[in-house]
Amino acid sequence: MGNLTIGCYPGLVGSMTYDFALKLADAAATKGHKVSIWFSGNATGSVKANQKHLKDYSTGEKYLKALLEKGVEICTCEACTVARGVKKDEGIPGIQWNAMHWYLAKIYSADRVLLIGGE
Repeated sequence: MGNLTIGCYPGLVGSMTYDFALKLADAAATKGHKVSIWFSGNATGSVKANQKHLKDYSTGEKYLKALLEKGVEICTCEACTVARGVKKDEGIPGIQWNAMHWYLAKIYSADRVLLIGGE
């Protein structure tokens, strides 16, 4: 099986790139691929635990926990996350917090890299 790294850089609220990145990661992990996801920019707000879930508005917690259970590695950019007012102890357990070097190492070792979102 392959090794896939996904960089998730969604735009403002309402962007479908975040949901697409998670669905792609789920599909790849289900098929047995090793998957790593890097959250940057607005995606980092989704790593806060216990957010109120609203219809048609992804908070991601339930889906992120399911991905973690499938062995998907998820890491959030610590600087981006803190800049959005999320503290490490408020995060979803199992999601890593790190700097860009984590993502660069995953890119280097991946068979395929996808950058989803970003302007």
